[in-house]
Amino acid sequence: MVEIKDRENTLLLETSKGSVVIQMLPDVAPKHVERIKELARENFYDGIVFHRVIDGFMAQVGCPLGTGTGGSDKPDLEQEFNETSHVRGTCS
Repeated sequence: MVEIKDRENTLLLETSKGSVVIQMLPDVAPKHVERIKELARENFYDGIVFHRVIDGFMAQVGCPLGTGTGGSDKPDLEQEFNETSHVRGTCS
């Protein structure tokens, strides 16, 4: 079991393959973390599918249509550039 230190900034993603714990970094991308929390509280992600999976590389999720062409009704966010490395296991 993974120890959750910051419940307010932790996502628990339940999949058919098991649970995934995602630690969000509001100090790195505050607007994006806030948007994810807002959408999660609205149940936006409930039942959503991974619409693009490239084995050993990446998986995309977030399109309610399941095609990669849709999104929420929220306004787009500005990019939040930072020095955080995108290593294996990073969500962005």
